[in-house]
Amino acid sequence: MKNPSSAAQIVPEAHASARPVLLAADDQPHILDALELMLEPEGFRVEKARSPIMVLEALKSGSYDALLIDLNYTRDTTSGDEGLDLLSQIKSTDPQIPVIVMTAWASVDVAVEAMRRGAQDFIQKPWDNARLLSILRTQIELQLAVRRAQRLEAENRILRAEGLPAMIATAPAMQPVLDTIARIGPSDANVLITGEHGTGKEVVAQTLHAISARAPRSLVAVNTGALPEGTFESELFGHVKGAFTDARTERIGRFELADGGTLFLDEIANIPPRQQAKLLRVLETGELERVGSSKTRHVDVRVLSATNADLHAEAEAGRFRADLLFRLNTVEIHIPPLRERREDIPPLAAHFLTRYAQRYRKQVSGLDPSAVQTLLAYNWPGNVRELDHTLERAVLMARGPHIEAADLGLNTTRTSTPSLDEMSLESVESILIRKALSRSAGNVSQAADALGLSRGALYRRMEKYGIQATHSG
Repeated sequence: MKNPSSAAQIVPEAHASARPVLLAADDQPHILDALELMLEPEGFRVEKARSPIMVLEALKSGSYDALLIDLNYTRDTTSGDEGLDLLSQIKSTDPQIPVIVMTAWASVDVAVEAMRRGAQDFIQKPWDNARLLSILRTQIELQLAVRRAQRLEAENRILRAEGLPAMIATAPAMQPVLDTIARIGPSDANVLITGEHGTGKEVVAQTLHAISARAPRSLVAVNTGALPEGTFESELFGHVKGAFTDARTERIGRFELADGGTLFLDEIANIPPRQQAKLLRVLETGELERVGSSKTRHVDVRVLSATNADLHAEAEAGRFRADLLFRLNTVEIHIPPLRERREDIPPLAAHFLTRYAQRYRKQVSGLDPSAVQTLLAYNWPGNVRELDHTLERAVLMARGPHIEAADLGLNTTRTSTPSLDEMSLESVESILIRKALSRSAGNVSQAADALGLSRGALYRRMEKYGIQATHSG
């Protein structure tokens, strides 16, 4: 074996703070020792296996940046069949992991077959140290580039296209919220954000992430209340190919997508009890397994969660785990409803007006004083989200440069119940949902069955209309 390269040590980008881990497999201990002595000073951490079975067992419990495997073991010593079979099993388990094969009996046919089965390169014993180092570093860098591309692709599918919304809060009732955001935003503390539907809990989560050290990484949001129980684990933790009937490809879960960044769990109170235990384990240990895999993965995620429910009351009633609540609310931020921060209504309305005038290319530049008075007089049961939708409609309905009170579609004086002929489809749907929830004593699952909807579809409609659930059922 030749002397190692005298070139400066190169550590792959993603391992700036952790050495790349290599699994080396050979039935001869002195070969493994030689690889360890050569590679450890070059910045690698080498784990050793002396048989194909040991390699497969190691892959079940650990994560590796590359594998360096011999093609000949004790069953026979020249054909390479045992190593080729091992290579096929490795690639069926993890198609993306770089595998470099080595043998003392070089053969063009064996090399071609190894490459056909997925090997990235081929080394002959005795190896050239400089070439082996170059191959390992190149393959690990390529693999990291593939992982980065996959992560970006997955993030682009999930993250919202629009940028961060403005944090508009001038009312005295919002001052404690702003003060708390300023104090704990730069930290890694988990935060529970509470408030009625539509108060702006997601905006607070986005602001907390934006002023933290994790801002360069992703903020991944997931509405846990809309996830069917059967896909909950797959969405949050990911799955491997073949884990269940529809698992045709490997999937990265939301926790892994948020690794190094922030995960926002909306509607956290609606997580079923069985899934609460699994979420608690990840929060406590930072460890998870994809569905269908026994390999433990480590993630570094800051968790922001939101709910309109009283989680303390839910915990006392036994519907929400108290230990999970403690993990989620290192700090709790409560957002007051819009009716308690009326000073913010005019600037919020102006903000939404500008957004929708640009979106729909309407020459609308302001609000008539009568429209402002109407906005201030309304009670806003749907909070900021309802104000947003109201201004969108008003911009579309406006006939002149200013929005009139009639354009808003609000009636602050009506006391009688409108007839069906006077009601919109959305109003009728909202009433039917409220009645179904009332008949089921607030049990969302029962109400969904009565309406012929899935649990997730009902939650989405409840969120749309600002309807709160007493319990998920």
